[in-house]
Amino acid sequence: MSKARTEIFARLKSVLDLKQDRIVRTQNAEQRIRAATPNLIPARGRAEGLTRAIIFEEEAKFAQAEVRKLVNLKAVPDIVRDICQEAQTTALKIAPHPELQVLEWQGLNVEFGPGAGSDLVGLSRAYAGVAETGTLVMVSGPASPSTLNFLPDVHIVVIHTEDIVANYEQVWSRLRQDAGGDTPVMPRTVNWITGPSRTADIEQTLLLGAHGPRKLIILLIDAKNP
Repeated sequence: MSKARTEIFARLKSVLDLKQDRIVRTQNAEQRIRAATPNLIPARGRAEGLTRAIIFEEEAKFAQAEVRKLVNLKAVPDIVRDICQEAQTTALKIAPHPELQVLEWQGLNVEFGPGAGSDLVGLSRAYAGVAETGTLVMVSGPASPSTLNFLPDVHIVVIHTEDIVANYEQVWSRLRQDAGGDTPVMPRTVNWITGPSRTADIEQTLLLGAHGPRKLIILLIDAKNP
């Protein structure tokens, strides 16, 4: 075998070995992620079944969010109309989520799309809720523009009880599972919302609406009803 031919085969072998090594390292990393042991989780973050929704509601209210429980998704427009009336507006910016687009919005000046600085009331659909802290999880995407999480003065968020998990770790597991496939794509942005925007930076005086919505209203839909 000529020297040149030997060198060519050696290079090909090194490339193949490198590719195989990369595959093995990727598989090992994925295995470590799947087998990861969660850290210490408090009792309220280990709730099961319907208890998760109860704890979520308690924690959300403790964080000064308003929680309204509805029997099904069809009840959302009437509640939202009441909220808009309280805010003295008929204008409503809605995230273009399929669940929200099919509802009847008579009596309101509705626009689907990202939030703007002029929006007084905005409506979104949460990806998940965390019982441990009463936190809403919002993931960015065409059906969930992140601007709606911050720009409206009143932020209304729809969430189903079946989408409430016990703790933060379960949210990340669900995100990885939903990303799926050989080339999983995670959301570009994940926002964790616990209560309305607030700050006490100035003279330790609590101020609502400093960096986002002044009011957060959660519409909790019972998973047992269509």
